[in-house]
Amino acid sequence: MEGHVQTLAREQAALGAQVEVLVANHSADEGDTSHEFRGRSATREEWDGLVRVIRLGRQASVARMDVMADLPRVLRRALSRGVDVLHLHTPNPTLTLALDALPRLPPLFITHHSDVIRQRIAGALFRPFEAIAYARARRVFATSEAYVQGSPLLRMFHRKVRALPLGIDVAPFLEPSQAVLDAEAREWAQGGPLWLMVGRLVYYKGLFTALEALTRVPGRLLVVGEGPLAESGRERARALGIASRVTWAGYLSPDALRGAYRAATALWFPSNARSEAYGLSQVEAMASGLPVINTAIPHSGVPWVSQDGLTGLTVPVGDVLALALAARRLLEEPGLAERLGHAARKRAVAEFRHDVMASRSLVFYAEALGRPAPVMAPTDGALPRVAGGAS
Repeated sequence: MEGHVQTLAREQAALGAQVEVLVANHSADEGDTSHEFRGRSATREEWDGLVRVIRLGRQASVARMDVMADLPRVLRRALSRGVDVLHLHTPNPTLTLALDALPRLPPLFITHHSDVIRQRIAGALFRPFEAIAYARARRVFATSEAYVQGSPLLRMFHRKVRALPLGIDVAPFLEPSQAVLDAEAREWAQGGPLWLMVGRLVYYKGLFTALEALTRVPGRLLVVGEGPLAESGRERARALGIASRVTWAGYLSPDALRGAYRAATALWFPSNARSEAYGLSQVEAMASGLPVINTAIPHSGVPWVSQDGLTGLTVPVGDVLALALAARRLLEEPGLAERLGHAARKRAVAEFRHDVMASRSLVFYAEALGRPAPVMAPTDGALPRVAGGAS
């Protein structure tokens, strides 16, 4: 969610909108933020290019909700400056409750990134508060049409729902720097085939499915990301006898990650729950010309982003053998990997560019507000002031 908000805000600003973002400060200092941050932090303001960013200090976290004493004051101050559009990204309990408490809001738009899947009790308790916010929204954006039918909340407000697929800046993937090419060469030097997994190591990413599939295919697995399952993943790899063929890379620099995409044979994306609604790493792989092996999660956008037989191969959820067989197909069927990779890059460029996403968002704002569609070029204040929020 955080990466998407940054990409969307930057590109909306590049198109002429004035954009301000409110987020929780998940860092005790000015270093890297982290999902795993559990401490206290201070409120600070900064500029990300043309985007004003307010990082709200956090005093505590209760049931995955950030406690931010400055939020009411900062939110009122931001809205008092005059906002044409307020764009909330959910699930986001803290900001949802804060907006519910305000008697008047600017026109509200919501991007629904995912249902609350695993935390069923907490999700059920919070759903009435989500419903209040969604009832007040002018539009609700789903990241894909595929996700809507499986979401009770989106079905409830289906007349407001529009599909707004997530996008990325594809240029660094299409035109690699020398640093990216050097990173690619380092991966090639270690031998192949190279299978790649990218994302937080959490329950729905299918890490253990990937590890078991590796026992049935040649090559090595590069795991990019950190998370609560990192240590148990290492233990499983040792138990399966494949520890020497798994590299736990943690977080990689953007150049190193792009080099890994270019060197890999395929991205493995074996997610197993609708908590995985989309998968931006699929788009990054596709922009790199890399086939994707993903899973047929019912009512998820995952198999819509990378499509079976077109940009990759789709296998049943949790099916170790099917994942291994799909990987072997890429190795053994002449021309298959190249054909899928070429189509993947073409689809990424056509459908998942960040400028396409931002332009669509501004058109949706204008449509809901009854205004003419904006001219998609930098202007002097003609486009709306947008306030966005993500946890």
